[in-house]
Parts: sequence; C-alpha cells; structure tokens
Amino acid sequence: MYGKGQVIELEISAFAFGGKGIAKVATENGDLVFFVENTFPGQIVEARIEKKRKKYVECKLVQILKRSPQELELPYQEISGAPYVFVPIEIQQEYKQTSTLDLFRKIANVKKVEEIFDEYITSPLTFNYRNKMEYSFSSIEHDLVLNEEKDNAFALGFKRRGTWWKVESLNKESGLFDEELENKLVQIRTYLEKTGLAAWHPPKKTGFFRHIVVRKSFHQDQLLINLVTSSENIEKFDATAFSLYLQELLGSRLAGLQHTVNDNVADRAKIENGTNTLLFGDWKVVEKLSDLFFEISMESFFQTNPKSAELLYNKALDYVFEGNALDNKVVMDLFCGTGTIGQILAKRANTAEIIGVDIVVEAIEDAKKNAARNSVEGIQFFAADVGKFLSEYPQYKGKIGTIVLDPPRAGIAPKTLRKVIDLGADRIVYISCNPSTQARDTETLQSMGYILEKLSLVDQFPHTSHIESITKFVKDPNFIPVEV
Repeated sequence: MYGKGQVIELEISAFAFGGKGIAKVATENGDLVFFVENTFPGQIVEARIEKKRKKYVECKLVQILKRSPQELELPYQEISGAPYVFVPIEIQQEYKQTSTLDLFRKIANVKKVEEIFDEYITSPLTFNYRNKMEYSFSSIEHDLVLNEEKDNAFALGFKRRGTWWKVESLNKESGLFDEELENKLVQIRTYLEKTGLAAWHPPKKTGFFRHIVVRKSFHQDQLLINLVTSSENIEKFDATAFSLYLQELLGSRLAGLQHTVNDNVADRAKIENGTNTLLFGDWKVVEKLSDLFFEISMESFFQTNPKSAELLYNKALDYVFEGNALDNKVVMDLFCGTGTIGQILAKRANTAEIIGVDIVVEAIEDAKKNAARNSVEGIQFFAADVGKFLSEYPQYKGKIGTIVLDPPRAGIAPKTLRKVIDLGADRIVYISCNPSTQARDTETLQSMGYILEKLSLVDQFPHTSHIESITKFVKDPNFIPVEV
C-alpha cells in the first residue's frame, strides 16, 4: 500500500522526541503510525516515505499544506533550521519537556522521572539568539512565491528542506540570527549579483560565489564575515570594493571581513579547505561568558547561544557544589574542549583543584591560552585519553571527587564510559546536547552503581527540536559490583 519514495498527505496528531510529528492512518490491520520530522500537531503536510517498518513508517517533510491552529503569524521567513518558529514558545517548551522526560522513562528505565526532574531553563533570548550563521549561494533557486525551481538564478540563503542543490533566498530575517544583518542580506545579494559573477551550481561544481559565514559577538555587538568563493574568474572580482561596500553598509558593527578561496568540490565553507585573506578589520571578536572573556575566530568552537550557555554552565556547577563543598577533592572537567566550564568553576570556587582533560591537543592549547587571558588560577589542562589518564598521572588516583562530562552529540562510547566509571568519582555531572544518548548512558551508569539524583533541561535552541539536559549522578555507597 505504501512504498519508499511515495509522497502522501498526512494530518499530524501528536509529537515525539526529536521533533517528530506523529500521524496515524487506519488500515485493515489496525492503525499504521507515520513519523514525520520537523512537524507539529494540527498541521496537514506532504511527506515522503523514507523507511517502512511493520508497525511504523519514517518520513521526510516535503511541505506544510496547512498550519496548525496553534501557530502564530510572525514577521519572519520560515527556514528549515527553525521548523517551529510560528509555534508559541510556551507550547514548544511543554512538548520538549514531556517528550524528553518520556525518553528517560523508556530508554533509561527511570520510572519516576518526575520525582528527580529539577528545572526547565528557558533561553534568555527567544529570537535572534544565535552567534553564528552560514548562508549558501546557488544558481538553482526554489522560488517561495511560485513554489517551483528556477535555474540560472542567483540565490543566497538556506538550502531548501530535503535538498542539497537549491537554495531559498532569505528576503527577511529568520528570527534566529542578527536582525540587521539578515534584513540587509538582500542588499548584499543584489550587490554581488551585479558583479556578473555566477553563484555556485552544486550539481556542476562551477560558479564563483559559494557561502557567506557570519560570527557575532553579543558582548561587542559586532560581526565577523567570511565570503567563500571559488577561484573561477576571480580576477573579475573586486574584493576591495566589496570590503568598502560592507563597511558602509554595516558601519562600526563590522569587526572584520575575510575572503576564503575554496575550490574543494565538497559543499563546505571551512577555511582549511582553501586560502584565507583578511580584507578588513580583525580576525576575531571577543565574547563574554560568566565574567570571562573568550577570543573567537571564524573557525573556533563556541556555544551557539552564549546567553543560554551561561545558564547551562551555572546549573551544572550548582550540581557540582550541592551538599559537598567539593570535599577537598579534585574536580575533573572531562571532554573540556577549550576549557569554558573549568574556568567558570575555578572563578566560582577558587580553593578547588580543577583539571581539564581532552584528547584533542589543539583544544587543550586553546584552553591554556583562555585561562591565561582570564587570569584563572587553580586549573590545569591535560591532553590525555581518559582510559590512560590515571596511569599517566597516578597522583590523581583516588582523589577525583567530581567529574563534569560534556561529550559530543554522539554521547560517550561504551568503552570510554566504563573508563570514566573506573576513575571512581563520588559524583558525575553530565551535560548533554543529545538526551537520547544521555538516556542510554544513564542506564549504564545506574547498572554500575550510580544513582540518578537530578535532571534539568536547558532550551538553548528555541524553534528547533533540540534540547540540552544536565544530570547529576552520585555513587551508591551500598553498591556491590557483580564479578565477571
């Protein structure tokens, strides 16, 4: 009855974790469940079948045919990266909380999850909260008015949902990034189109203009801009004139302008894929987080919503301090990256001994520089593998009281998690940008003698399906490990 690739019309009636809308269709064998990502209850949508199982079907959203009665009219252009921008923020939060707690109940087997649930922390900024955005050029445009594809165009904006070759031009702000920049993107697009140089053609891998990447410092209220092009007909591009145009258009808000020439056929804007030239201003901006200052370049990893990240870190550190005053033991900031959490902790508890550990050598070097810049004392950084840490630094054996975990989105590999447990910390504070992998790891931690004591949620990305979670685990003094 239903096959892969088939496009069908569905009415969304419920919501599952990860932004998946649920639709049910009656069949002779009972209701068949359809999961459609980036949809919301009350919408009528067109969806393409991606996978068919015995009891359910997974779909990709093609387009929304009718809005949910709960959605609002707002002065933003809808983009694929903000599927819930028209849903009132209170309703978004309600669905995120309910679906995430249900995840812990089902995957981590936390039956009474409401009893350990602590707090839902909202983003201080509901709109215009991002500090980085990447816009793509394409000579294949999806016309939003005619709802059709146009070739030989000059589009600048975001990829059409479910496609890699065509772009929907951003004609007004999306509500996620800097209001002034996005409302002036039309003028930038017009200026560049008049140069006569072509936008990138993704299937043919030809054309000149490829991306515009923008970084924002909320502290300085300034923007770093990187124009990414190919070298095709580059002699016809007047980079100096473009620099002067942006300086006039953005005034003192333009902190720096870079030009990256990238002939790599992969559709990525990363600077290391090409040569990079500073046309104006500085290479970096400075951001402030919990009274600490961080220099951020175009390629630096930094929290996308810094105002919300500050609340996330402070909540995690509340869990570090609760009821133990650190017990004169070491705090390990594991997967520490550039050392943000450890530095905030060191400022808050200047008598504690803190160590930051990450296997990425470059991240540790940046962490040391950031700590020196902020005059943070009482913290040391080590480039080390967690499994070998105690053998390489035996002075910390038996002295680690608290571990703060902030792993990447994929979570912690099972073997690595066992190594973390073997460090023997009294408590573990686990920050996750993917509660589904954290729920999986929670089951392991509970089976290895750690009690899930508290859980908080942090909404760092309004209008998306993403939610971050913070858990506090304490070692069960009565746990007896099973001998294998």
